[in-house]
Amino acid sequence: MDLKLDGKVALVTGSSKGIGEGIARGLAREGAIVIVHGRDKTKTEEVAHDIVAQGGHAHVVVGDLTHDDEVQRLVDEAQSLIGPIEIVINNAGGSGETEDWSTTRPETWALGYDRNVLAAVRVTSRLLPSMRRAKWGRIVNISSLAALMPPSKRPDYAAAKAAMIAMTASLAKAVAVDGITANSVSPGTIHSASLDEAFRTAAIARGVAADAPWSDIEQTALPMFAQVPMGRVGTLEEIADAVCFLVSPRASYITGANLRLDGGMWPGL
Repeated sequence: MDLKLDGKVALVTGSSKGIGEGIARGLAREGAIVIVHGRDKTKTEEVAHDIVAQGGHAHVVVGDLTHDDEVQRLVDEAQSLIGPIEIVINNAGGSGETEDWSTTRPETWALGYDRNVLAAVRVTSRLLPSMRRAKWGRIVNISSLAALMPPSKRPDYAAAKAAMIAMTASLAKAVAVDGITANSVSPGTIHSASLDEAFRTAAIARGVAADAPWSDIEQTALPMFAQVPMGRVGTLEEIADAVCFLVSPRASYITGANLRLDGGMWPGL
C-alpha cells in the first residue's frame, strides 16, 4: 500500500534512540523528510546520518523540550531548513525515577508531567498555526500501555501518559474541522535497547547462555516482565508501521483514537 508520504515533512521528538528512532526510520523509509530530534547532538546526528546513508532524507534539531525558548528555537530552525512541518510525533518523554507509592514525591510527578505532557503541548501549539493554514496535518502522541494498565511502580509516569491520551482526544475535536488528525499510540512491551539489556540480564540469571539467540532470551525472560498473549515482545518496526499509517492520507478519517500495540495484553474491550 502506498501511504503517500513522499516529501511530507515530519518532526519526531526524542528520536535519537528507542521508539522515536524506530519511528523516524520508518517514516524515512516511506519517503518522508524526517527531522530527528534529541538532546544529545552526537547521537541525534548519528541517527540522521544513517537514515541519509540508507537513501532517506533527514535533518537534525537539538534541544530540551522542557524549556519554551529551546522549543521555539528548534521549531524555527527546522522550518527554516525545509518549510512547514506537516507531521509531528510527540515521542519525547520517559519514565524518570523508579518510585512507588511508598517513595513517590510530588516533584517527580511535576517533572514527569513536564517531560511528557507539557513537552508535547509546547511543540504542538507551535505547529498548529501552519497546519491550520495548510488545512492538513497529522499529530501522534506516544503514550504507553501503562496509561491503561498502571503498575504499582512509577505512578507518575502512568498518570502522565494517561493525560496524553486525554489531551489527544480533546485536541482531535478542536482541529478536526481544519483537516488535522490527532491520535495517540500506546505501546506495550517493545524490543528496545533497554528492554534487550534487561531481558538478557534476567535470562542469564536463569541459566541461559550470554550468547544465546534472542528467541531463547525472550522465551525465558518475557514471563518475568509481562504476560503477553502473543508470547513475544513487539518490534520497533511494528510501532513505526502503525504510526506511518496513522499519519498518512490513508488514515484521514481516524482521529481521537488511542491505538494499543500490546500483543493482546489489554484485558478490556
